[in-house]
Amino acid sequence: MASIAVIGGTGDLGRGIVRRLAKAGHDVTIGSRAAEKAKAAAEDMASLGLTLGHAANEDAAVGKDIVIVTVPYESQANTLGLIKDKVGSAIVVDTTVPLMPPKVMRVQLPAAGCAALEAKAILGEGVRFVTAFHNVSAHHLDSDHAIECDVLVFSDDVEARNTVVGLCPGMGLRGLSGGSLNNSAAAEALTSILIYMNKTYKADGAGIRFTNLTEAPAIP
Repeated sequence: MASIAVIGGTGDLGRGIVRRLAKAGHDVTIGSRAAEKAKAAAEDMASLGLTLGHAANEDAAVGKDIVIVTVPYESQANTLGLIKDKVGSAIVVDTTVPLMPPKVMRVQLPAAGCAALEAKAILGEGVRFVTAFHNVSAHHLDSDHAIECDVLVFSDDVEARNTVVGLCPGMGLRGLSGGSLNNSAAAEALTSILIYMNKTYKADGAGIRFTNLTEAPAIP
């Protein structure tokens, strides 16, 4: 089992990821901009039978195997700048999608091509960097039911990418390699389309699932 920090773990997506990872048996620490807020979130989730660490984001990131960043796009640069010298050899997993309110149903990728490439530039070449969990509904993650959604995982570091794919089954998800970090643009863009689908078809958290992948992991 891994030691994992979820940066921004008091938000909706962060809470769902914390819940799924902790239930899978990982040693999970909730990070927040305010240590008191992280503590309150950990105490709240104790009602689910979960024992969680808690700390300010920069402290939560220290000494972990994996650091998962779950913050809005507008907070991405500042958050990554805060933790980049703290993560050491950890795999950093960024979930950021470049949603730009109020037009969140319109694909608006940044000039760099995707939020993933912006993040990589901030973290620098020495950090093992992966992106994932772009297209999974936060409120479905924060539950115990099965989720009909695949998780695409992107990185130029194949070993790190495979490690994150391997986290997914314990979370009740199927992780799939999506290839290089540049390909993260597709999953980032797809989030705006899924928001549109939710509104248009009155869906409760639409997701994606890939078919006819004969050598892919089994669906949980």
